[in-house]
Amino acid sequence: MDEKMTDGSNGSGGPSGPERALCPAEALYVGQRSRAVLSCALRGNVDAETLSAAFDAVTAEQPTLRSRIVPGGPAGYALRLLPEEETPRLITRTGDLDEAYAAELNAPLPVGGPLVRAVLVSAPEGDQDGDHHLFVLVVDHTITDGHSSITLHNSLWDRYRSLSEGSSETAPEDGGGWPRPVSELLPHGDEADTATYLAQRVERAATRQVDLVPYDVPRPAAEPPASASTSAAPDGHIETARLTLGPQDTALLRQAARRSGVSVHALVSAAVVRAARRRLDGDAARTLGCLSPVDLRSRLTPPLSPSVMVAAVATHLQTVEVDRETEPLALARTLHTGLRDHIDRGDHIQELRIMPEIPRHPTLQLATVIVTNMGVVPGPRLPEGLRATDVRLVPARENYFPQAGRSPVMACVVSFEGRLAVEFPHFTSCFSPSYVRAFRDDVRDGLVAFAETAEPEHVPGPEHVPGPVPVPGDGRVPTTAS
Repeated sequence: MDEKMTDGSNGSGGPSGPERALCPAEALYVGQRSRAVLSCALRGNVDAETLSAAFDAVTAEQPTLRSRIVPGGPAGYALRLLPEEETPRLITRTGDLDEAYAAELNAPLPVGGPLVRAVLVSAPEGDQDGDHHLFVLVVDHTITDGHSSITLHNSLWDRYRSLSEGSSETAPEDGGGWPRPVSELLPHGDEADTATYLAQRVERAATRQVDLVPYDVPRPAAEPPASASTSAAPDGHIETARLTLGPQDTALLRQAARRSGVSVHALVSAAVVRAARRRLDGDAARTLGCLSPVDLRSRLTPPLSPSVMVAAVATHLQTVEVDRETEPLALARTLHTGLRDHIDRGDHIQELRIMPEIPRHPTLQLATVIVTNMGVVPGPRLPEGLRATDVRLVPARENYFPQAGRSPVMACVVSFEGRLAVEFPHFTSCFSPSYVRAFRDDVRDGLVAFAETAEPEHVPGPEHVPGPVPVPGDGRVPTTAS
């Protein structure tokens, strides 16, 4: 494939200057090397030069998008502005769109390099899909969460639409100071209370150890051959199995959640937990853990704008006893109540305060399943002659450990334009694609079963899907049933 480089607010009152130290919670993401991969399938005419100008303008407004991770600061890492010649630019190329997506999903953002990558891939001219394109935006989780990555993606297309429609644009200006880390925006807390909370969490994790889903791919040798490079990556790659519901089934699932007094997130989590239980031996109850990211932006005073590029997420780990006969709705109610009470007590704030302790106590976030949920979010608004045929959000990371033999299963939930989708990213040296597809189908059956409990009613078409219903996770988390 031919490839070329196309030249092309803070909002939280942070400091200015060429460098900003990471707080301990942010520094934790550096070691995890996780990233958000947003993609948008497009049909119509895309002007690469205009998109490049839009990307340059958006990155100029956010110093985090023009920075790299370097050693420094009390937590060991800092963000430092890139020199102008290394500032990320839009990459354009032609080629097969499915192959391009797989390549971008597996392409890391190494420490020391830019923290964002934007790529536009177009089908070759003369191809039957010649007016099809794929835009991929990859952002390091050190500087983003689900809300800010989607907002960045939509802001980029807002700028593109504005430029395409002839709006006058001045030269991009520096967006000002760095955004403050979320740990500095939390309400005042007593250190003794936090220490007590940590001790209680460590004790609970030790007494209620959760079962993990075993890999179906044979475990590699514990020690690599002497001739092999110790830095070589495991043989495998990232893939994702995807579950989608149409507008009608999505609306029915929401109706079932409302009638049952739980959130949609609770129904999805219950379906994922039950699918995991079926992959474990025996019929007796097993201790399973469900980890849900919790949005902090709406819970700060004042609330933090989703346009601010920081990670503003805490977590909730709930352990439940599940056997093969556990009733699905009862499990959903348990998960819903546990998350609601967690937030009502303010424990999500304590979870962020103890996040720097995770490396010393990894069981604090050890779960059987990880279920993120962005809720209902809008897709990009595009100029006339261009439409989005699909939008996806998938988490990925650099480091996977086939040698462990087992791990959590991740489900990333997001509803773009009223259609619920669940992505199951996995590393093929751990879980085989066929295994994860079967897991996905199991979850789909569980969600359809929930939806079938809803009363038949008129369900609007795609252009009239009901408004957002708050669901918890990496997006909006309700404190009452939705």
